Amino acid sequence: MNFLIGVKSRVDQKVLIAEFFELFKTPWEFCQPGHSYDAVITTTPEIPVVKTRLLIVYGAASDSFDANLGIVAQTRGRGGLVSCREMLLPIYGELLTFNVGSKGNPFMMAGQAAAGLNLQLAAQAIVRVGYDVFDELRCLLSEGQPPEHAPIPTLDLHIQMLRNWILTAGIPLLEISPTPAGRDFIVCLTHDIDFAGIRRHFCDHTMWGFVYRATIGAIRNAVRGRLSLSNLLRCWVAVASLPFVFVGWVDDFWDPFSWYLAVEKGLPATYFLIPFKRRAGQKVAGPHPSRRAAAYDVEDLPQWTKILLQNKCELGVHGLDAWHSAEKGREELDRITAVTGEPSAGIRMHWLLGDSKTPSTLENGGFAYDSTWGYNETIGYRAGTNLVFRLMGTRRFLELPLHIQDGALFFPDRLNLSETEAEQRCQSLVENAKRSGGVLTLLWHDRSHAPERFWGGFYSKLVKSLRSLNVWFGTGAEVVNWFAERREVRFEVQQEPDGSSRISLRYEGKKIEPLLNLRIYRVRSGESSDFIDIPWDGKSAHQLEQFQKAIRAMHETPAHAESSIL
Repeated sequence: MNFLIGVKSRVDQKVLIAEFFELFKTPWEFCQPGHSYDAVITTTPEIPVVKTRLLIVYGAASDSFDANLGIVAQTRGRGGLVSCREMLLPIYGELLTFNVGSKGNPFMMAGQAAAGLNLQLAAQAIVRVGYDVFDELRCLLSEGQPPEHAPIPTLDLHIQMLRNWILTAGIPLLEISPTPAGRDFIVCLTHDIDFAGIRRHFCDHTMWGFVYRATIGAIRNAVRGRLSLSNLLRCWVAVASLPFVFVGWVDDFWDPFSWYLAVEKGLPATYFLIPFKRRAGQKVAGPHPSRRAAAYDVEDLPQWTKILLQNKCELGVHGLDAWHSAEKGREELDRITAVTGEPSAGIRMHWLLGDSKTPSTLENGGFAYDSTWGYNETIGYRAGTNLVFRLMGTRRFLELPLHIQDGALFFPDRLNLSETEAEQRCQSLVENAKRSGGVLTLLWHDRSHAPERFWGGFYSKLVKSLRSLNVWFGTGAEVVNWFAERREVRFEVQQEPDGSSRISLRYEGKKIEPLLNLRIYRVRSGESSDFIDIPWDGKSAHQLEQFQKAIRAMHETPAHAESSIL
């Protein structure tokens, strides 16, 4: 029993594979001659000649290996939707299907053809899949999913399937869970501050747009049943109060900070603040690019930035030009860090702008992390995951994915959901977070609680629901730092004379809080498995000894008979 996965791949996939196993944090190495592995993954026609109990063959090319096993290819094309039991999985690269009359049992289907087969040859189980999981990772972390597939956590499902194939084959598994010890998942509350009040918008486009939406638009929404009579009256009162708001006699009803601090009382949140007012930014595509300019910047909020920091909230950059210019990015970063006193800060681009060069540009700009990867038009998984991941084309720059945005849920030209429909869509993402762990990131804008939107009640209910769950709330920086520390833990492999291996952990960083969760899956039979969870702070020798003791006990447990893969 090795607890070790061997990988054989194309040379161009090595960086992708390293990232995959930072997300699915389990012991692995590139296949070495003479070593034995519990499971081997290959994406090349050259099947490694090593001892293994489970061989997983990914790829859209049919070759002599398939022919020798009696597997007959049917079609080869670009992309598609495959089903595995009740699960739908989008494939973005090449997809090979197999004749249902091929040797082996189909467990994954693309229409009427098989996209995945499992076979049992003597003491070795084989899984043959008609796509390349690492090429899929490349697509997900560089291009992302189209909006129609946003509800599907595609990358998390790839990891889940691989884990299940290993366990169902009767092979124990070590993993550092993507969630702190004793928690089901992580929640990150974020706010993009675009306006910081209506008082700065005297007789401009923003004010007149509000007046129209709070009068004629509000009446239309009330007739459609999308606005209550009480909120219709609140809209009219807000419009009538505008002169008094502008002269300072009445509180600014768009003021976001006191409202969010009350709703999130005791919870940390991240506020992304505009660094420079009256700058729309360059290279802004789409209609009315000048409207991207804000009427405030971070220096206009000295009282609130102090209060937010005292309440253990985080201040980040709501970037303007950082997405295309490292030099301008550094200017924007310096504007925020001058207030926070921190050496760096996270960023989310205003209007979620970006291109293929943005990740490296942001890294060169000195930002701590990015949280732009999400959708304006829908909610869900642009990268197919709840996990913090390294952006392609960067050295160490991490992305905190964005999942739920208020405007995407409720704007008429986006999903335009009722609160009941929105609750169902959000609950689906919460349930997936319970299953796969990782972080669920929410974005609620500064004016969303106020007239004429009135999305604050929904947000209050959502935060209250999340409070009732077994989750850890962290700022963007806290969450990203926790995942970064998890990435720094290394499985060290010691080879034994018989070709087997011994696994230990190595970590040289600071104490990790909240604690990591070291999970050991124990296979009892081919049908079921359970696990042992051991918390570890990265430093405690006692906790680490518990982990090593559990591993030794597993080594002393006789292996069970092999069984069918699926």
